[in-house]
Amino acid sequence: MKTRAYTQTGRAESAAATRQRIVAAAIAALGESPEVTLADVAARAEVSVQTVLRRFGTRAALIAEAATALAAEREVPPGDPARAIRALYGQYEQRGDANLRLLAGEDADPHVRRLMDHGRARHRDWVERAFAPALGAHPAEEREALLDLLVVATDVYTWKLLRRDRGLSRRRAESRVEQLVDRILR
Repeated sequence: MKTRAYTQTGRAESAAATRQRIVAAAIAALGESPEVTLADVAARAEVSVQTVLRRFGTRAALIAEAATALAAEREVPPGDPARAIRALYGQYEQRGDANLRLLAGEDADPHVRRLMDHGRARHRDWVERAFAPALGAHPAEEREALLDLLVVATDVYTWKLLRRDRGLSRRRAESRVEQLVDRILR
């Protein structure tokens, strides 16, 4: 007797959609407060806490997955600084204020501190990848300093200074950062 190949594509698609909903709920909840619980995330995602635990295991694993999803939003091919800045500022426009709230609370919550430390490391890695061709054109002994300057130029606090404190339009803020990046990489 032959057995028929059976794939559970519907179930797999549903599980993937549930996972995405949970991650989106975690991102949204973290944007409002660093004091997020699994119950908060589950309620937003319209699933049980047990479902969140089955998918992610721990709050820390869920937060790490949320950070990975956020990092993927701004990935761009290396070598196009203007495009990299537009992608980054697109994310800051959506989540910059939430990032600032998390940064303000990192000293009070060790989980948030780890998340922010992880975010800083990811940002530095992203900057290094996004600007790799231009960095590679400089002598090795200069690259670390240039990378530090690029990290500062593209940091969320720079966005805050230009957009929130100075009140510049998004386009004008992006232009200022493009000019800064250009001067750093000369």
